[in-house]
Amino acid sequence: MTTRELGRTGQQVSALGLGCMSMASDYAYGPSDAREATATLHRALELGITFWDTADVYGFGANEELLRPVLQARRAEVFLATKFGFVADGQGGTALNVRPERIAAACDASLRRLGVEVIDLYYAHRIDPAVPVEEMVGAMAALVQAGKVRFLGVSEASAASLRRAAATHPIAALQSEYSLFTRDVEADILPACRELGVSLVAFSPLGRGLLTATGPQLAAQDLRRSMPRFDDENLAANAPLLAGLRELAAAKGCTPAQLALAWLLAQDAHLLPIPGTKRVKYLEENAAAANVALTPAELHQLRTLLAAHPVAGARYGESAARLVNR
Repeated sequence: MTTRELGRTGQQVSALGLGCMSMASDYAYGPSDAREATATLHRALELGITFWDTADVYGFGANEELLRPVLQARRAEVFLATKFGFVADGQGGTALNVRPERIAAACDASLRRLGVEVIDLYYAHRIDPAVPVEEMVGAMAALVQAGKVRFLGVSEASAASLRRAAATHPIAALQSEYSLFTRDVEADILPACRELGVSLVAFSPLGRGLLTATGPQLAAQDLRRSMPRFDDENLAANAPLLAGLRELAAAKGCTPAQLALAWLLAQDAHLLPIPGTKRVKYLEENAAAANVALTPAELHQLRTLLAAHPVAGARYGESAARLVNR
């Protein structure tokens, strides 16, 4: 696995990371098996995928706790990212709380669950318009000064919010959805990241399963059932685009997932996709994407296909979309 610099920090991380969200039992993407998830974590390190991403809200702490035994055995091999910001609302859902007075306690709780002394990259999971970015980042910076956190990041932040954050303390990464199916970051966020020396960490780089050979298989409680893009009407509307992508992947001699990841890696030298999986076989498939090099002609073919087939359906439902800082 090749490495890339995280922002302008001098820190090298694996070019492909590992999104751990689906590993928390029954959280977001249907049932998972802790033994298989743990095997996936160990296999990731064997493959050189050392940039791991989790959050305190995934499984309400269960995801961080799942990582703990592996981290205790192999901490030096992992560049660890987690996030704060969402809290239980007492009704089975979540509420956003990034107020400065809460941040230190959230960090301490993550450190305990993960069983580590320092978090390598600590993100604010969302931007709250009611909380000044400067105050939030100032409280995060205090964690760096205390030696609990190494680098700071923001997630789903606008270009304007990123600039405010970076003016308060160096920001290593901005996390946002970016894939062949979701490219709105190209308008202003990716240029702002380049300007400020911030890595764009691309979550859901496989379109939440759409950009795979078989497409997503949704369990009854799957989070994607609340997303307009997964409505039957939009799935049908996007079928020609998916068919075209599969044809291009076959011509390249790779899988659709590998094509999608290779395309992302070609967009920027500091871009870091973090495909999520809880199964070894998909991890191995994703890892092989680092060896797929797309030619300028192939990149042009992909852009032509995307222009001919605009993606149907929003990536979030109304309530989740309100939390995206654009």
